Amino acid sequence: MNEGRYNQTEIERFTNEAISDGFCILREHFPKEKLRMWREKFTPLLEKHIELEGDLKNRGSERYYVTLPFDAPFADEEIFADPDVLAIVENLVGKDFTMVQLASDTPLLGSDYQEIHRDAPPLFPEIENETPSFQLAVNFPLVDVTPENGPFEVARGTHSVTKEAGLKMIESGERPIEPVCLSLGDVMIRDVRGLHRGTPNKTDEPRPMCVIGYSRRWLFRPEVSVSIPRAVWETLSPQSKHMLRYNPIVESLEDAPKTEVYQAFAY
Repeated sequence: MNEGRYNQTEIERFTNEAISDGFCILREHFPKEKLRMWREKFTPLLEKHIELEGDLKNRGSERYYVTLPFDAPFADEEIFADPDVLAIVENLVGKDFTMVQLASDTPLLGSDYQEIHRDAPPLFPEIENETPSFQLAVNFPLVDVTPENGPFEVARGTHSVTKEAGLKMIESGERPIEPVCLSLGDVMIRDVRGLHRGTPNKTDEPRPMCVIGYSRRWLFRPEVSVSIPRAVWETLSPQSKHMLRYNPIVESLEDAPKTEVYQAFAY
């Protein structure tokens, strides 16, 4: 693994924050110019998605989930194989983790509050105790996230209790749900079980939030995957190939699914 920005003590601090609160934030971590390029390339993808699937509304009014093509500029090892991010991911979900998702969530003007939810069901719903982390979302915006353009809201610590207990903690005010405002370049690593919701974008500009999903090696969710063109696969480092080992390799992105299959997302 390449050298990262943080030393081992700092990596442990971020890890402990994620274990305690359900998330941690690495400020000013990804290069802003790179993310501006992502935003430029993302805009036509969003427009095409709305044209083809804009009537689904499965994530709420004027809110769209778009899988990013695993090709330039999005298939960037400096982003999805960032050494600091992967060090924290490894601490949380084990050494042999997998990368399973590269996508985006974008509210537009006219979006609304989502229901408070989790992004995955519990592994063992028949017991009252939650397990350690098994799936993580690494989120980073392509614009500054402000109170006006639809910040993600989350209740700290609710990943480690049942959903019912977490909702009671929110209702009582013990664990209030709070907005997370991020600047371009900031990175949030979160347990997908933390109770959260999307909020309305009250501006005229889309608010794209990227997500890279990492899971424990034995976890398989068929609704999420990364279609990897063979030509891109051949350029990847051994580390990245291992991380992406369970994803389909296609001859061309034209062979990738044309419609989103990750429809049920709230638990």
